[in-house]
Amino acid sequence: MTALRILHVDDEPDIREVVELSLLLDPAFAVRSCASGGDALAAVAEWPPDLILCDVMMPVMDGPATLARLRESPQTARIPVVFMTARAQTREIEHFKSLGAAGVISKPFDPMTLAASIRSHLRTAGLSALRGGFVRRLRADAAALAHCRADLADAAPGSAALEQIKTFAHALAGAAGIFGFQDITRGAQELEKATAEKLGGGGALAKVEQALDALLAAIDRVPGAEIP
Repeated sequence: MTALRILHVDDEPDIREVVELSLLLDPAFAVRSCASGGDALAAVAEWPPDLILCDVMMPVMDGPATLARLRESPQTARIPVVFMTARAQTREIEHFKSLGAAGVISKPFDPMTLAASIRSHLRTAGLSALRGGFVRRLRADAAALAHCRADLADAAPGSAALEQIKTFAHALAGAAGIFGFQDITRGAQELEKATAEKLGGGGALAKVEQALDALLAAIDRVPGAEIP
């Protein structure tokens, strides 16, 4: 499994050491530390991180200035940045998020729970980004399913078209709900069930066609996944 890359930025060496030790308790993380915002900008070019954990108060280039520089480049604009700060009152947190921060971790922090906190921020930021990719996948899957729909006139139990439909339905049933597309999950489950019954010799082709049409209609209602 590929490790999740965390770039930590703080001008205090003791904090850098504690953060690195804390995060490396989780085998899913790979950690690199930087002592300044300038060092961080140089590091992301050779070691693109999945998340940047950045101190707010630093000399020369503070956390907000570092975030602003990251947002200027298309290569780094989408990297989630989580600030670490002792100024973690509601007003400050709202201000940092308005600048584009993915979240805020209060100082002092608990070294034993820091990795879990980073996982939570990664999950929140990652799902938002991945949702767009899933919508593009929906569009491609819908096109493939529409092609299979045209082949169903010749379908028979065990046919390649039915097997392919079942494969698509199973994958969508498992993934769509994660991104909030519950209608697609239910439609895919119905299609997978109908296809399995048909392949087993006990179902009707018309039921498969009906379930497939319903799933395609559900996908077509998702903005960005409309079927051409």
